[in-house]
Amino acid sequence: MTFHYLIRRTHRYLGLFLGIQFLMWTIGGLYFSWSDMDYIHGDYQRKAPPMLQVRDSLASPNLVLKNLVARHPIDQVASIQLIDVLGKPTYRVEIVHGMHHKMFFLADAVTGEIRPALSKKEAVEMATQQFIGAPKVTRVQYLTSTNGHHEYRESPLPAYAIRFDHPSRTTVYVATELGAVTKFRNEKWRIFDFLWMLHTMDYQSRDNLGNVLLRVFSIMGLCTIASGFLLFWLSRKKIR
Repeated sequence: MTFHYLIRRTHRYLGLFLGIQFLMWTIGGLYFSWSDMDYIHGDYQRKAPPMLQVRDSLASPNLVLKNLVARHPIDQVASIQLIDVLGKPTYRVEIVHGMHHKMFFLADAVTGEIRPALSKKEAVEMATQQFIGAPKVTRVQYLTSTNGHHEYRESPLPAYAIRFDHPSRTTVYVATELGAVTKFRNEKWRIFDFLWMLHTMDYQSRDNLGNVLLRVFSIMGLCTIASGFLLFWLSRKKIR
């Protein structure tokens, strides 16, 4: 077996082995570059966040913290935000408990009383209000955990997943402790997510661009190109 033959066989099998992945990279790149990210993220389906209407005087954040301390131990307060929850001014309190464990609480901004997380009825109402049009709700699911392949992965939990009867097969996610709509997920996003997984070759979490498999294929791609140049050089040398 000559060196020239060995390089030719190596180049051929590397090209065959890598060709499928290169095809996936190309298809994914085409879809990414030709897609409108506003459609992918569902922005075209989402109404602008409602403006907060304050008609009554608001309770002091100190009162809210006093009421919260009486119910739950607090190590640190990360933030206090004034938000709208179905037309009612509400404080969202983010605390840090223990070793960087974040927790959220909602409080009535008028009375200062701690209120429970969003109920199923409130979550459905909030999702319906922010969805453009008047589609029918077809399914409501309560999520307390997700895996690396779930479309709501690494997002605030617990949450309600509210599916609408819409051609885009959109699901709206409402985080109960945040008191807010957090994600719109439609069919275009799901295609994007699947192609992104193939593009990054991260079949666990989707977003790890430094995974071993991607590094190996990148190096093998360089080897394929290098062997092609070497074959060209050997062919030119043989002709001469």
